[in-house]
Amino acid sequence: MPAARRRALISILITAGMVGGTALFIFWAVHSPLQVQRFLVRLVMISLILFLAILFLRYFALLWFAYLQHSEKTIRGGEVSSFMPPVTVIVPAYNEAEVIDDAIEAVLGLDYPVYEVIIVDDGSTDTTVTLARQWEGRHGNAEVRVFTKANGGKATALNSGIAQAKYSFVLCMDADSSIEPQTLRVVMPHFEDPSVGAVAGNVKIVNRDHWLARLQALEYIEGLNMPRRAQGFIGAVNIVPGPVGVFRLDAVHEVGGYDVDTFAEDADLTLKLITNGWKIIYEDSAITWTQAPTSLVDLIQQRYRWTRGILQAIRKRKQVLLRPFPDFPLWLSAMEMAFEGVVWPVLNVYAHLFFAVVALLYGMGELLLYWWILLTLLDLVVALITVSMEEEELGLVPYAIIYRFFFILFLDVTKTLAAVEEAFNLGMDWGKLRRVSLTQDAGKG
Repeated sequence: MPAARRRALISILITAGMVGGTALFIFWAVHSPLQVQRFLVRLVMISLILFLAILFLRYFALLWFAYLQHSEKTIRGGEVSSFMPPVTVIVPAYNEAEVIDDAIEAVLGLDYPVYEVIIVDDGSTDTTVTLARQWEGRHGNAEVRVFTKANGGKATALNSGIAQAKYSFVLCMDADSSIEPQTLRVVMPHFEDPSVGAVAGNVKIVNRDHWLARLQALEYIEGLNMPRRAQGFIGAVNIVPGPVGVFRLDAVHEVGGYDVDTFAEDADLTLKLITNGWKIIYEDSAITWTQAPTSLVDLIQQRYRWTRGILQAIRKRKQVLLRPFPDFPLWLSAMEMAFEGVVWPVLNVYAHLFFAVVALLYGMGELLLYWWILLTLLDLVVALITVSMEEEELGLVPYAIIYRFFFILFLDVTKTLAAVEEAFNLGMDWGKLRRVSLTQDAGKG
């Protein structure tokens, strides 16, 4: 049976199981004795309290550590470092003709003394390599070199670029990204600490003229960068994002570079670095702008790949989950990835379904309304705090009203299905999101 048909069959079976199980529960609850119904009501109340406790604990722990990281950086804000060694910038590209010129132009706008730019064409079938070669040569402080190779995926393209790198530090980015000029200046001082193996940057959404992209802009600030800030405070960021990450070349060579056996090579490499004792830092001023999917199909495809890739990276280190010592930073990172990638999405989906069904079944619709209002207020507060910390546009905050019960719930259903498919080891390809020229978007700033 073809992989796509198997995936569709599994998704249908999961959906049918959830609907069928809910229907059976309703039938049983309606026809159960009064004492059982009272027990169910108490169970719902206890479950709701536990769920809210976990949710609040998760939120406030992340907020507190994120605030500490932000405060620590604010205190250091006036410090000036002269540590600015030469850097190699690697841009892997596959069929990126629409955006490659914008990406290269942004890289050549970096405010940094000495660096080189390596464009690795991964066997594109469009005009990507032709457009890239027009930029070859010296441009001010930077030299551009272009290499082409047979198509093998992003990980192999990055490894090819690393093999050609002249300098001891490499900035890896995506071809559909536009990097801010100050990025290297704010990142490189972190490497004065010889224990730092990589620095994760701050990814933001550029195409904000679509409601779905604006929701993702809020998600990147609240759902991705807030945890990354919190992890950065303890030097254990568990994913250096593909659009902007700077690595110590010796550390990358030490762990064998990027592996090709996951859909999340960035998460996999980060865990490899943590395994070898390297510290991973977050720098929120190292900003790059990337495009968000503006169709639900593209968004689902992207999140399927992210979820399955993270689970593949964790599965490679499954023994770590049962052994917190002696590799506690790795254990903590793997546990957090597993919780955010599988446990929390599944818990969130079933909690919403369970509470909604039981509340309506036993006439507790008012309680359901209060629950919705409480969590919406929480999301609004968190959105306001995180948007303020990043000095982002306040116009994103109202999107928090539909953030949890529509957007995040939709994503968690997608993650749950992706986790099941990964458990069944169903085939999936990388896919390719539709791109437009970054200069067409006015969402920056």
